[in-house]
Amino acid sequence: MLFSSSLTATEHFLALLAKQPAVLVRVGATQGSVPRETGAWMAVFADAVIGTIGGGHLEFDAIARAQAALASPGEPWRGNRPAPVVVRFALGPSLGQCCGGVVHLNFEPVSASDLPGLAQKLATRLAPVALFGGGHVGRALARALAPLPFSLTWIDSRNGVFPPGVPAQVACEQSEPVQAAVPGLAPRSRVLVMSFSHAEDLEIVAACLLRQRRQNDLPYIGLIGSQTKWAAFRQRLEARGFNAEELAGITCPIGIPGIAGKAPEVVAVSVAAQLLQTLGRP
Repeated sequence: MLFSSSLTATEHFLALLAKQPAVLVRVGATQGSVPRETGAWMAVFADAVIGTIGGGHLEFDAIARAQAALASPGEPWRGNRPAPVVVRFALGPSLGQCCGGVVHLNFEPVSASDLPGLAQKLATRLAPVALFGGGHVGRALARALAPLPFSLTWIDSRNGVFPPGVPAQVACEQSEPVQAAVPGLAPRSRVLVMSFSHAEDLEIVAACLLRQRRQNDLPYIGLIGSQTKWAAFRQRLEARGFNAEELAGITCPIGIPGIAGKAPEVVAVSVAAQLLQTLGRP
């Protein structure tokens, strides 16, 4: 089965920009309640829009301004290009929005000549995630994480388990024994343990606990399974010398409480939401 993922918004933007000019609209600053954060962007072409700054009348007006610039005889993306224009939008009744905040948007004409610097300019800081297990839930979770602000290292002890066509921010790694990959994980990785084997799961969790004891740099360690599974694992890990405080750092079951479905896609959405809750934690 192919990995069902298209190009990221940035990849799509850069590919189209190689063929035609655009206006890059970015959220430069915000005050109060607003639909998107500073740095959010959309690229406006003559016949396409990629990305979003929050929708509604704010986005509608911004698209109209950008397309008017593209249609102007002066063609501002050629020759001596002016500095980006900054426009202040108050999200009140005059704009048909009731957020109440203020958004400052930067309008910047761009073309193929800007390609070398744009990828880095638009790069989102991605939080590392290590996913152990290439089964049904692992695949669903890899798909769910693809558009989110995570870089994924996907690990399994078996050969040939990863689907073709994974996105650029997903690195597939075969490790035997699988727990040997734990010491080399990126600092501050969120770890998800869902291998094909309970024996492997136990060894991965134990390796994570040892790393925490030495480095304390894994902000989330999640183990798929029931409370019964965790009770059995807890007993075995205690026998290996891990104390109650260390074991309290394991999340099992994983996912947002209250979501009852067990289909892989349901579990994946629930776990992805839980990972999003970890962003910004110290």
